[in-house]
Amino acid sequence: MQIETERLLIRPWRDEDLPAFAAINADPDVRRYYYPSVLTRAQSDDVVAECMHHLHEHGFAFLATERKDDGALIGGTGMSWTDDIPGAPAVEIGWTLGRAFWRQGYARETGMAWFAKARSLGLTEIVGYTSKVNAPSRAQMEALGMCCNPADDFADPTVPKDNPLSPHVLYRLENPNTENKP
Repeated sequence: MQIETERLLIRPWRDEDLPAFAAINADPDVRRYYYPSVLTRAQSDDVVAECMHHLHEHGFAFLATERKDDGALIGGTGMSWTDDIPGAPAVEIGWTLGRAFWRQGYARETGMAWFAKARSLGLTEIVGYTSKVNAPSRAQMEALGMCCNPADDFADPTVPKDNPLSPHVLYRLENPNTENKP
């Protein structure tokens, strides 16, 4: 599977992506709102392997995202099935971008492309979730037209309950297969 936007190519991971993605996952600023925080090279490689397994099993996943003009790996973006939220299973959207690629509109560009993919798959809802304190991701989900309801807030089961990253907010884009949605 491959998705092209004006500036980006979203594609399956390649072995040559692993060092660059590991560097992104080792950056404490990038991983500030993730648990666990920074990842080792082996942990990052395991994430990629899980993504490729998901792609083969479901036809979509979090994939390598590169800039077309110079081939730079900007990070990983995509959709995947999750069981970590209330009312699961659900298809989540997300992104992990290297710090050098922040504030350039890439998250919005990939989000719109993934919503189009969701429409093509006939998915009835896309969710996004993050820690309550992650203002940048929350703002991005809202800019993409996703909505949250405080009644859907939850403690992330993958984060220790006493960790400040445990309280999570759940955003939804209902009926992404409707053309008038983002």
